[in-house]
Amino acid sequence: MKYAGLFFLTRIFILLFLSSCSMVTRGGDDLDSFIKSRAITLNNSSDLTQLIDEAGERTLVLLGEASHGTYEYYIWRDSISRRLIAEKGFNFIAVEGDFSSLYELNRYVKDMQGASSSAREVLRNLDRWPQWMWGNEEIAGLAEWLRNYNDELPDNKKVGFYGMDVYDEWRSKEALLDFLREHDNQIFQKVNNLYTCFAPYQSDSWSYARAVQQGIADCSSQTREVVNLIKNSRNDLSAISDYEYFYALQNAYVKYNAEKFYRKSATRQDASSWNSRVNHMHETVNRLLELYGENSRGIVWAHNTHVGDARFTEMYNVGNQNIGELSRVFHGPENIFSIGFTTYKGRVMAGAGWGDRMQNKRIAPARRNSFEHVLNQTGIPSFYLIFDDEDRTHDEFMQPRGHRAIGVVFNPVNEPRQYVNTILPLRYDAFLFFEETKALNPLR
Repeated sequence: MKYAGLFFLTRIFILLFLSSCSMVTRGGDDLDSFIKSRAITLNNSSDLTQLIDEAGERTLVLLGEASHGTYEYYIWRDSISRRLIAEKGFNFIAVEGDFSSLYELNRYVKDMQGASSSAREVLRNLDRWPQWMWGNEEIAGLAEWLRNYNDELPDNKKVGFYGMDVYDEWRSKEALLDFLREHDNQIFQKVNNLYTCFAPYQSDSWSYARAVQQGIADCSSQTREVVNLIKNSRNDLSAISDYEYFYALQNAYVKYNAEKFYRKSATRQDASSWNSRVNHMHETVNRLLELYGENSRGIVWAHNTHVGDARFTEMYNVGNQNIGELSRVFHGPENIFSIGFTTYKGRVMAGAGWGDRMQNKRIAPARRNSFEHVLNQTGIPSFYLIFDDEDRTHDEFMQPRGHRAIGVVFNPVNEPRQYVNTILPLRYDAFLFFEETKALNPLR
């Protein structure tokens, strides 16, 4: 049965199994043996060849993670990214991080004018929580490799590194104003006047959102007008490069979509705020593909909840979309390769609450009714699977099970509840499993 032919049947699975969030209690011997027979052992980068060959001709390769603080997820996404760039000609990496602050890392890896002296200098200056998510030794190593790789390329061929998230919107606002002040004072004055709508809120988006909730007029028309003004001013900014213009326009989009995200978070009780953030990230990636030109290809780093197609999880029942779903729909599933990551047990860097100090926390052995438990039954310490029709017609493998999902906030007491009911072979195109993982290495 072909992938497309499974879509309707999958919806039936979702309605029958996921709506009640019921889970299979254990993996049978048949499933354990089936997975073991298809597992590709993972010891070093050379073991990735089958994965690179499968993913290498796609428009987008989406690399997930089951937490935002696990060493193995970062170094293996690094290894996959290096091979896709060096062997398959991928053009950029877009990550679940802030655009404006991480653009400084893009300046560094491309050796642009005014760039910092090292990747660590950029990453140590990241000041928005959770700093460890991108300010770590693992990202510093990848960035230095990108810098060396790019040194051999002309400017228009250099591989970029971009944040694609909607946060740090006040920094994006100031970055746009600084840029316009330098390049076109007339446009600067117009944008600055439009942004005065936010003046009472002193760079506090939640204060703004609460005010709107209480009946104060919102600033959505102003942020939309700024985006349209920048879009319609390309001829007025003809002296700047396409990359500089992208920088200005993307900062305008960050402020525009952040306004929407925070306003909907405060005034709506549905999936619209989550989806507004997801759409921003999806559209950012598409703008990067457009920036890099015809036949360009990109790599996306984000949490499994973003890259694994939401239609094959319980997220679908509450209306949550994600990049994996939107990318498959927009580009076609044949042009997307989504790779999930997980662990059976280990350690993770996370905070006990939002804004709390980072801690090296224990990840308990996975629940018996989870995919992590089933994969651990193979006895293989680390391996990956590439899903095909054989996986997608194996009855027991196609049953929904819990799939671990740890965020930047993590309390081990709540760990048994941090699973997303999932049909694994349809949510992803491939999957990396590690029996035991450790926390990543923050720079500060």
